[in-house]
Amino acid sequence: MTLPAAGPGIPLDLGYWSVMSENPSPPPPGQLTFAAPRRAKPPRHLADLSTAERREVVAGLGEKPFRADQLSRHYFARLTDDPADMTDLPAPLRDKLVDELLPTLLTPINEQTADRGMTRKTLWKAFDGVLFESVLMRYPDRTTMCVSSQAGCGMNCPFCATGQAGLTRNLSTAEIVEQVAAGARSMARGQVPGGPGRVSNIVFMGMGEPLANRANVLRALHRITDPSPGGLGISQRSVTVSTVGLVPAIEKLGEEGLSVRLAVSLHAPDDELRDTLVPINNRWKVKEVLDAAWAYSKKTGRRVSIEYAMIKDINDQAWRADMLGKLLKGHLVHVNLIPLNPTPGSKWTASRPEDERAFVRGLEAHGVAVTVRDTRGREIDGACGQLAAASKD
Repeated sequence: MTLPAAGPGIPLDLGYWSVMSENPSPPPPGQLTFAAPRRAKPPRHLADLSTAERREVVAGLGEKPFRADQLSRHYFARLTDDPADMTDLPAPLRDKLVDELLPTLLTPINEQTADRGMTRKTLWKAFDGVLFESVLMRYPDRTTMCVSSQAGCGMNCPFCATGQAGLTRNLSTAEIVEQVAAGARSMARGQVPGGPGRVSNIVFMGMGEPLANRANVLRALHRITDPSPGGLGISQRSVTVSTVGLVPAIEKLGEEGLSVRLAVSLHAPDDELRDTLVPINNRWKVKEVLDAAWAYSKKTGRRVSIEYAMIKDINDQAWRADMLGKLLKGHLVHVNLIPLNPTPGSKWTASRPEDERAFVRGLEAHGVAVTVRDTRGREIDGACGQLAAASKD
């Protein structure tokens, strides 16, 4: 089995604009889109704003600034989405503040469940009709939300359904945060089997390349992790930001003073193969990406996760396990091997179990920690690489 020919490497920087239609067709092989097409902005939401900015808005409405904190506590701490429950706010003021700072951003179009209801994929429609997905996964010891940062993705990895769809637009800060808040509400209300609970972990591994929407993702990280009334109060150490390897953005993330975990979607240890599997490698090579990851780890003290989709006869050879082990040994790192999840029309499939086991042994021989990831949600197209925001009638 051979891979399709890679498109030409395109030496683009983060300011490059690629113009796409309202309903973009799949991009040509190797084509990268770093900046999203210009579109109308979602209505302002309190999750877009810092605590000080919310108070300024409320003061501009002629109200006392502390009312902004009250409204924020309803949204972030009490997980309230019904204005009628905000009884500490006078009704006329409540309506005014909700209109100004709590507009409806996302409408659930479809929800699919798997794993006896413990995995739930939601298809969201934004104000402009754009569709994207998030996934909630409840485990015995934690509940993880996999959130999207873009509608579609511009990184064009050929084995990923999201990447093959192209990039429609960036999600706003509040659109990202609302995915988490919606999951937190469903957990708090006991709507997920297992009784009432809380969202404890966030992974930016849904649709999109988070670091291509860096400004909004950074703000979302603060709203997710800041204590109430600033945000949801989830520990930064329980948040993972994934990237295919936008080196300048990794370096800037390391300057933010955050302690979120970095995950690098590597998928190949050699430039020859990764140039085709992960087109961004035509811009920043494996060594540059890993050097940036090690620098991030040194600044934050956090272990780096290496994501590696296991593709039969493509990247699962024993010699590639040995090469990867040599690249990673001695670093604060953990490898997540991901059996390739099927996507429509793909001729690639997951590695044979014996090759997967041999790959694990090859990494362990170099002292590299490795786990084969649980393929939660595969039957509802909710697993890694399967999110495509296709409407289900």
